[in-house]
Amino acid sequence: MTLQLDHDVVVVGGGHAGSEAAAAAARLGARTLLITPDLGRIAQMSCNPAIGGIAKGVVAREVDALGGVMGRATDASRIHWRMLNRSKGPAVRGPRAQCDRARYPLAARRVLDELEHLELFQDLVTGLLMDGDRAAGVTTRSGVRVRARAVVVTAGTFLRGRIHVGGRAGVGAGRAGEAPSLELATEFDRLGLEVARFKTGTPPRIDGRSVDFTRVDRQDGDPEPPGRPYRFSAYSEERIPEQRPCWITWTGEELQRVVEDNLERSALHGGEISGRGPRYCPSIEDKIVRFPDAERHQVFLEPEGLDTTELYVNGLSTSLPADVQLELLRAVPGLESVRMTRPGYAIEYDWFPPHQLRHTLEVRAVPGLFFAGQINGTTGYEEAAGQGIVAGINAGLAVRGDGTFVPERDDAYIGVLIDDLVTRGVDEPYRLFTSRAEFRLLLRQDNAVSRLGPRAREIGLLTAPQCDALARIESEIGDARRWFEDTALHPDRVNPVLSACGTTEVTQPVRAVELLRRPEVPAVDLADAGDATRISPDALDTLEVEVKYEGYVARERERATRLRAQASVQLDERLPYGEFLTVSAEAREKLVRVRPDSLAQAGRIPGVSPADLQNLLMEARKWRARGEGDTG
Repeated sequence: MTLQLDHDVVVVGGGHAGSEAAAAAARLGARTLLITPDLGRIAQMSCNPAIGGIAKGVVAREVDALGGVMGRATDASRIHWRMLNRSKGPAVRGPRAQCDRARYPLAARRVLDELEHLELFQDLVTGLLMDGDRAAGVTTRSGVRVRARAVVVTAGTFLRGRIHVGGRAGVGAGRAGEAPSLELATEFDRLGLEVARFKTGTPPRIDGRSVDFTRVDRQDGDPEPPGRPYRFSAYSEERIPEQRPCWITWTGEELQRVVEDNLERSALHGGEISGRGPRYCPSIEDKIVRFPDAERHQVFLEPEGLDTTELYVNGLSTSLPADVQLELLRAVPGLESVRMTRPGYAIEYDWFPPHQLRHTLEVRAVPGLFFAGQINGTTGYEEAAGQGIVAGINAGLAVRGDGTFVPERDDAYIGVLIDDLVTRGVDEPYRLFTSRAEFRLLLRQDNAVSRLGPRAREIGLLTAPQCDALARIESEIGDARRWFEDTALHPDRVNPVLSACGTTEVTQPVRAVELLRRPEVPAVDLADAGDATRISPDALDTLEVEVKYEGYVARERERATRLRAQASVQLDERLPYGEFLTVSAEAREKLVRVRPDSLAQAGRIPGVSPADLQNLLMEARKWRARGEGDTG
């Protein structure tokens, strides 16, 4: 007899997107089931065991601000912490943590197990249940039928995944040691969804005991204030493991020779792989081919965990045969006698061009079906988690009949990510950068909780302890601002600080906020001069940026307001763009493909000019006047 299960939301896949989607839906009160082929690999770090970086670190903090899993799991497993771009402006800083590969999924599983409305199930999803044109659940390989009002698919690299090592034919796999998902890929074919192929890859791992550390440069994590370790999560205080160093070395002429002599044995350059790979995380073969005049390329040796000597060789992603991989490893300074523990590999997989999605990440052609993660053409744990939490929120809200959650481009990097995917499309694996955000001074890593926490609380996304933590954070920031605005610092207390900072001393009491506007003067030094030791360092960091950059922040907010006004002009999904002859042929083609929700989204489509926007607005109004629809 077939096992029948009934839930509000079912999430397919237990990676970073799936974990966040399932947790978000469950926190909203939806009865949620997460199905994955191996419950022991939930939130597995398949590639580099690291979270964060430039732009990515902001996304990780935003996921945490929305109540997500990633921040807590990172804090509980991180063994190396750095704030990247610390010497640059606050708009481009990004926290990055190297994690213990084994501890991260254990911590993520612990967070999931705390959720009352979430259940986990081990099986392989093979098909969809449909109610007309609407997704209504899934079927599994073992014959289980799960009815659900919303389905979130986070299949990662598993859809028709094939692993390649060397020029021989690839092996079907969704990840090393795990079977691919073939039946579900065929199901999406039957739905008529547009599909394409991408590739990504991993580098070899090595035994750290065989490295000559006298020939590589040591990179320690940032020194941490006593008793106040750096954290990704604003809402909880996980126990932080001890730090470990990373190491830096370089490729050279010998490695270049090894790669060039064996290019025909590479799966990618030998013709075995047809999918396009990530431009910003290329294989070592790509680096040598694309940059033949480069004298060297940087290589990072990063620890896999506290209880292993294995190191991740960041910068040497490859699909060359294993014997060649060992040869090229031993061409790197410090690795002349290295022992390889695992060869690297490339993986090719199905993805679905995201113009087929709404900004909620619901598939336009299949109501009730949501896609999140690498299935949408992205690369990276953080990009996957950001999509997963938005898909899970919208699935949960749909079950409640309670609107949608769509962060705008001035709300969050997650909003930039999703709008880029849906509006601009993808022709290579998408990775976030600060340059993709036009309001990056508003979207800083230090203010993620202030930006997104209140909205998360409003829609019921935060647990009771998270709500308490948010209230404390808001109170701390408010107290800090009031102290700086209300406190006058006397010359005898503040002049030593000003002198040490190389700025003009004062002759009479001056409000702390006025002194904080000086670029050279840190907020923490002013707080110390006024004995305001109760103000938290996090509140001081946020306030300092807001005060020192208030003019720039105000201008960005003004630009964001103008964009919001344009976004308020809604476009009916039924608009016959192909008939609007005053709009250019290129723009008509793009508009038919994307079907933008608003005039602002239409303006972000490549190939749609300002003149096209004016004519589009005119045509849409004429169409509405004829009584054929409503543009809002």
